[in-house]
Amino acid sequence: MGDPRKLRNKFARPKKLWDVDRIKHDKTLKIEYGLKNMAELWRATAELKKYRREARRLLSLSAEERKDDAEKILAKLARLGILKEGSKIDDVLSLEVRSILERRLQTIVQRKGLARTMKQSRQLITHGFIGKGGQRVTRPGITIDLKNEPTVAYAKSIDISVRPEDEDTEVAAPKEKAPEESAKPPEKA
Repeated sequence: MGDPRKLRNKFARPKKLWDVDRIKHDKTLKIEYGLKNMAELWRATAELKKYRREARRLLSLSAEERKDDAEKILAKLARLGILKEGSKIDDVLSLEVRSILERRLQTIVQRKGLARTMKQSRQLITHGFIGKGGQRVTRPGITIDLKNEPTVAYAKSIDISVRPEDEDTEVAAPKEKAPEESAKPPEKA
């Protein structure tokens, strides 16, 4: 049988977990991209760190030694749509987390107009209404490459338009409570 595999996190917590500026920045990204929790943001940050670490390693090598590896990294990032074709290895160091988050399925669904909001986009994906290449996808955090981006569409038909009666209804005022007779407890006889 063998030993079970050892599962590890795909992210690392920030070194300064309670840094106010980092928390504010991460919170705005979480709201903007409709992330469920900070772990999703940290996962994207870990992926970016991996690319940047490799770019720094390649920059420390001579030009002949890094040629093949640099082409592989740049080709992968161009295929994913994170970098443009013809970019240099120095451009990898200037990437931000936003460029990784823009390639998530949840973001692409909302940007294509298949959902009105990021939260709705996430809900449509998890409930199986969105497909990629004709197959249903239920993970909002997967990275979509440029080749598969046009194939992202509805897997099941759904109407997300706002109905006219929904627009007209406003938030109803809370019902008034019936006046209480008295604040005193009833007298005992």
